[in-house]
Amino acid sequence: MVGGLVDAGNAVQGAIVELTRELADPVRLTALQVLAAEGPHTMVQLADALGVSAPRLGNHLARLRAAGLVTVEHTGRHALYRVGREDLLGVLTALAHYAGNEGIALPDRAESGADIAHTCYDHAAGRLGVAVFALLVARGALRPPDGSGAEVVLGDDLSAFADLGVSPTEIEPGRRRPATACLDRTHRVPHLGGVLGHEVLAAFLADGLVRRGTGDRELHITPRGRRRFGELLPGFAP
Repeated sequence: MVGGLVDAGNAVQGAIVELTRELADPVRLTALQVLAAEGPHTMVQLADALGVSAPRLGNHLARLRAAGLVTVEHTGRHALYRVGREDLLGVLTALAHYAGNEGIALPDRAESGADIAHTCYDHAAGRLGVAVFALLVARGALRPPDGSGAEVVLGDDLSAFADLGVSPTEIEPGRRRPATACLDRTHRVPHLGGVLGHEVLAAFLADGLVRRGTGDRELHITPRGRRRFGELLPGFAP
């Protein structure tokens, strides 16, 4: 064996260390998660989404730009920020799945009903919403976001939508976007928003798979829903 595996001059090793250094701050991590999942944001939009001041966020965005993780495009009076690499969402998703592993879950944080399923505006969120989005991507009904835009592109095989009770070709979106990726607040991976997100939730409600809670955004999964989701959504166990 010549030398050791720890090599400060190794480009791959160095890139991983630099990435983890930038992801170590919650503001920078969340900014990247939002941009990768939901597409470009202005400084004001991103600050509102994160709940931090624009000056504080600006310092973090400057670091991310220096690291090549975000880029900025000036259009008129606005600066539009987007991720600097298309493959960043996959990295962030893998980290979110690792962090959600039951083996490292905090012992005093029991999963609530809202963690499993709740509404985000007019579409499903929580583990249910995340599982729906993952199913649609895995079966080719949606192409995962690459951070370049807010709208998610339909794939070539729409059969997964049919299994969910929705026909995308028959829906008139009007002024709304047909499909968007919406960063799930709890699980930090995308769920489905837009008109199609609304239609999927409407289909679940109409088919008796979920019912609304009283006075909150929680969705209750019915016994019928447990059986159906167990067959349809791999890995989802209410």
